[in-house]
Amino acid sequence: MPTPQKTTTTSSSNRPGSRGPGSNGPRRPGGKEGGRTYADRPKPEFDQKILDIRRVTRVMAGGRRMTFAVAMVIGDKKGSVGLGTGKGADTALAIAKALKSARKAMITIKTTKDMSLPHEIKAKETSSQVFLMPNKGKGLVAGSAVRDILTLAGLKNVTAKIHSGSKNRLNNGRATMKALALVSTKKKHGLPEAVAVPEVTPAIEK
Repeated sequence: MPTPQKTTTTSSSNRPGSRGPGSNGPRRPGGKEGGRTYADRPKPEFDQKILDIRRVTRVMAGGRRMTFAVAMVIGDKKGSVGLGTGKGADTALAIAKALKSARKAMITIKTTKDMSLPHEIKAKETSSQVFLMPNKGKGLVAGSAVRDILTLAGLKNVTAKIHSGSKNRLNNGRATMKALALVSTKKKHGLPEAVAVPEVTPAIEK
C-alpha cells in the first residue's frame, strides 16, 4: 500500500524576496532607504518654543465657531528674541501667524561679555510683574515663560522673579519682553530718533 505524501504550503511571509518578519528581502521603491531623511531638511533660522496654545470658541448666529490661539517665542540664542501671537482655524495656520508676528517684534538685547544683563530691569503687564537682575556665575535662575524667553535669547547668569499670583504664561512673557526692551538696541515702535533743533535768536529791532 503506497504511503501518502505530505504536501507543504509555503506562506507568503516565508517566500523568498518577501518582507516578512525577520526577512532581508528587497524593499519597495520609495521606502525609507531611498526616501528623504531628516538630515536633508534645512535648519530653521531661529529656535522656536510655543508658550501657550488654547482653543477659543465664539458663538455666532449660525452656531459655535472654534479657532486656535498660539503664543510663540523665537530666538537665535545670540541676543535676539521675539514674542508673537496668532489665531487660525487649525493649529498649523495659527503657528504660522504667530511665527510671522514674532519675527516682526524681534528685539536685540544689549548684553555683557558673559551674555548677562547690564543692570536690573523690571516691567509690568496687567497683573504680571517681572524683575530681571544679573547674578555672578549662578546661571539662569528663572521659571515659567520667563525661562523660555531668556533661554532662546541666549542670556546667562540672570535671576528672574515673578511677583504675580497669575499663572498666565502669555502675560508673563509679555512682561519679560517689555523688560528686555528697556535694554534693547531696536527702536521702539519704529519711531525715528530725536533730532536736535537749532535755537533761533530773535532779531533785536533798532
